[in-house]
Amino acid sequence: MSETTISRFAVPELADLADDVRARILAVQEKAGFVPNVFLMLAHRPAEFRAFFDYHDTLMEKDVGLSKAEREMIVVATSGANNCLYCVVAHGAVLRIRAKNPRVADQLATNYRKAEITARQRAMLDFAMKLSLDGGRVEDADMAALREHGFDDEAIWDIGAITAFFSMSNRLVHLTGTPPNEQFYLMGRLPKG
Repeated sequence: MSETTISRFAVPELADLADDVRARILAVQEKAGFVPNVFLMLAHRPAEFRAFFDYHDTLMEKDVGLSKAEREMIVVATSGANNCLYCVVAHGAVLRIRAKNPRVADQLATNYRKAEITARQRAMLDFAMKLSLDGGRVEDADMAALREHGFDDEAIWDIGAITAFFSMSNRLVHLTGTPPNEQFYLMGRLPKG
C-alpha cells in the first residue's frame, strides 16, 4: 500500500490489485491518458469497486431516453448542490465533451436555472434536484411534470437512479477526501487541434 493524497484510506498499488480491477483501471488510463483518482480510491475495496463501476456504466453509458450529455447534466447539477468538488470537476469535463459546450458544466454546477439548456432539461434537473435535496417530498405531480416534457417511465427511473447513485458517490468522495485530477480542469474547454 502506498501513502497518497488520493484518499484518507489506504490506496493499493496497481500491481497488488486483482487482475480484473487492474485491467479496468489500465483500460481507463489508456483511454483518458491518466487514472482518475476515484478509481484508485475505490480500489481500496475491490468488491465495491466492481459493483460501483458496473452500476455506473449501466446508468451512464446508454443513450436511450436521456442522452449521455443529459445524464452528465444530472451528475454535475446535483453534485454541485451536494458540494462534491470531485464529481463537479470530473463529470463537468465529461459533460463539456459530450455536450460540445465549454460553458454548460460551470453553469449547471453554479445555478442550473440560468444554464444554456432546454425547458425539457430544466424539468429533468428540477426533478433531480428535488430528489437529491429533499427526496421525501417527491410526489406523483413531479412525475406528471416530467411526462409533460416527454419523459417516459424508463427515463424518469434513470433520472432518479443517476441522482441517487451520485448522491452516494458524492458522499464517498466526502468520506475519503478524494480530489479531482488536474487533467479534468481543462478537458473540453477548448477545441482540439
